[in-house]
Amino acid sequence: RDFSKVREPRQRHSQPRRRRARRGRPAKMSMLGNAGPSVLQEGATEEKGEHARLASFVGAMAISDLVKSTLGPKGMDKILMSVSKGNQVTVTNDGATILKSIYVDNAAAKVLVDISKAQDDEVGDGTTSVVVFAGELLRQAEQLVNQKVHPMTIIQGFREACTVAKEALEAAALDHAADEAAFRKDLMNIARTTLSSKILTHDKDHFANLACDAVMRLKGSGNLEMIQLIQKPGGSLKDSFLDEGFILDKKFNTGHPKKIENAKILIANTPMDTDKIKIYGARVRVDSMAKVGEIEAAEKAKMAAKCEKIAKHGCNLFINRQLIYNYPEQVLSDLGVTSIEHADFDGVERLALVTGGEICSTFDDPEGNVLGTCDTVEEIMIGEDRLIKFSGVAKGEACTIVLRGASSHVLGEAERSLHDALCVLVSTVKDSRVVYGGGCPEMIMSKAVEELAAKTPGKRSLAMEGFAKALRMIPTIICENAGLDSSEIVSQLRASHGRGDHKMGVDILTGETGDMEQCGITECFRVKQQVLLSGTEAAEMIIRVDDIIKCVPRQREQ
Repeated sequence: RDFSKVREPRQRHSQPRRRRARRGRPAKMSMLGNAGPSVLQEGATEEKGEHARLASFVGAMAISDLVKSTLGPKGMDKILMSVSKGNQVTVTNDGATILKSIYVDNAAAKVLVDISKAQDDEVGDGTTSVVVFAGELLRQAEQLVNQKVHPMTIIQGFREACTVAKEALEAAALDHAADEAAFRKDLMNIARTTLSSKILTHDKDHFANLACDAVMRLKGSGNLEMIQLIQKPGGSLKDSFLDEGFILDKKFNTGHPKKIENAKILIANTPMDTDKIKIYGARVRVDSMAKVGEIEAAEKAKMAAKCEKIAKHGCNLFINRQLIYNYPEQVLSDLGVTSIEHADFDGVERLALVTGGEICSTFDDPEGNVLGTCDTVEEIMIGEDRLIKFSGVAKGEACTIVLRGASSHVLGEAERSLHDALCVLVSTVKDSRVVYGGGCPEMIMSKAVEELAAKTPGKRSLAMEGFAKALRMIPTIICENAGLDSSEIVSQLRASHGRGDHKMGVDILTGETGDMEQCGITECFRVKQQVLLSGTEAAEMIIRVDDIIKCVPRQREQ
């Protein structure tokens, strides 16, 4: 047989499948192909790669742009309106207060809100600067990512730049802790600089003096609980004053003496109503009114016994967190104990701290409860309100700053501003190093980073140059918010620092560059250091992101 004419069997390969697919029949897709199975629950969303990074950058820069206009001495205020009952209105230019009050849906934006809160808790000031600086770093990082620089290269460049900037900041810091007069002058300048960007800017000398006096009384302890701020509408901001001792926003009960010498104070948080049967749904059936009278008499006897236990402590003033009803008040008065009821919880906590007492709730052990002491307790008038003043308290560093002002909004912002100044001064007392303000430290750090970038090979130098630009944006924004020519002033500052004149900064009053030492513009070293470190860390965290996964909202059960 001639085998040359025998056909070879058709080889099996993928051609028939492709033909079938062309004829309109769906081809079977490989499980490892592009249409792989999703591991996420139905309804969950995922953004990857460039989309995720862009969403993070845009969200964080939007938050930065939101608070940018509040930076510096000429920064503007924001009105925050709550949609809850009462439509509460807050007028502020404090970065932490603004960011705390807004609802943010973007994950990267929440990172910036958190670093603002952390800055507020750590040093009290620089809450706007840290968000603006982190936002500018991300703006520079976005441009570098678009130039195909890898995110980890950018982070490495930022880290090296941050280290050099920190060293330059430490080298520029001054320390006058050894000279008491110079240190007090530093504290006054720092308080003035902090208050100059707040609502208190027109009376900053007066309030800087109040804040310095209050902090110097703490004798280095740094316990801000000892300083109480009370708001009293009426008068003007200039009428605010510092009072030694402690002021409680309450008044004596009717018929009690208005002044007590050598007070021994028992501070309590206990119910002073007649101790009724506390079992839920309990009923007492009686067959005559005489039995009702017996129950009332028994309750009164219990309360009288409680009042006698209080008197056995040897106190002549009883302050309770809760209400004191008429009968126990009368019994205490007969036993020679003056009573103050319904003191607010913060007031009771702070009063126990400054008088050296403890808050108690049971009175069976007179030896175990510690009484507070003070020289004089008397009723005073502030405006048209009566308050109780405790003078000569056990903790001599305690004091109260009474704020006066036209409205509750003004007083609220004044309290936030003064609290920021107090926090910064306490930080300065703990770490006495100071730096000049007005954008001067940012220019010093920027110059050091640029010098490092000039010596560094590779793409890391691009990240370092971006870091230097972000630092220079702080004085640029201060100028823009004041309506000045930012390009001209910042270029003059660069030239001055290039010549070695390291005290030059932005003088907002003249609209030009000026010597910060002569202008008396000084800032706390810890605030600047915290802004640098926190802003860099937050930017690093956001640059690392390459995937955003949103979970499915929990469905309400039908």
